Amino acid sequence: MEAPLLPGIDQTPPLSERDLSAIIQLVYEKSGITLHAGKRELVTARLQKRVKAGGFKSFSQYLKHVHGDATGEELTALLDAMATNHTHFFREPQHFTFLTGPVLAEMAEKARTTGLDGWSAACSTGEEPYTILMSLLEAGCSRVRLLASDISTKALATARGGVYRMERVGDVPQPLLRAYFEKGLGAQAGLARVQARVRSLVEFRQMNLLEIASLDRRFDFIFCRNVMIYFDKAVQQRVITMLERHLEPGGYLFIAHSESLNGLRHGLQPVVPAVFRRPRA
Repeated sequence: MEAPLLPGIDQTPPLSERDLSAIIQLVYEKSGITLHAGKRELVTARLQKRVKAGGFKSFSQYLKHVHGDATGEELTALLDAMATNHTHFFREPQHFTFLTGPVLAEMAEKARTTGLDGWSAACSTGEEPYTILMSLLEAGCSRVRLLASDISTKALATARGGVYRMERVGDVPQPLLRAYFEKGLGAQAGLARVQARVRSLVEFRQMNLLEIASLDRRFDFIFCRNVMIYFDKAVQQRVITMLERHLEPGGYLFIAHSESLNGLRHGLQPVVPAVFRRPRA
């Protein structure tokens, strides 16, 4: 049996070609994220803390632990480490203008009666779903139910708390900052928290877009932005098929402006750049 690393000594085991390939394949199979051999330094940097924390002498030993962990907790931690969670409030603001303009106008009756049902897929640390809610509330739509999901449990913990450093909320207009956030005082100075009334409108859920099994809802709008750029065409096809299936007829899909559905099979109609609509029957 290999001896564990000595505690307190900064030792980073080398990442062999075989282990790198195994990690790339595992990440692809479980999350759809496509890495390549040129990401060796990134993989090493993001996983070495897990390797050291577990006292493993090699990445190979660590991978055996991941595969043998019946709880799945270490696999989740590995995927957490490899996920990219770059986002900010009001990212690609044209989408929120379109949501609160043409989309809300078209669905005005439903918004007044049963309310709108939306999904922020790959919501990261929460900036996107909270921006959606602030935008709709400002437009007078208070009857909204929003699901926000991500594969990263670490990102979701931040999203659920709704606490951000002041520099992170710099893209929020001052009137909205005053209306929907609480500024921290004393030991919490320099922080801002999304108000409870806004947080109560969103359900955060850990979810893998490749393994949707328990989602029996269809949505009036879905935001799935800046995630498909990490997938190859095969995985993109699986994801877009799933997203289309979960859209109500007449519902809207928002993707990032850097993304495209070219070459994918779907029945969605382009509306404006990076916005698609599922036709009504």
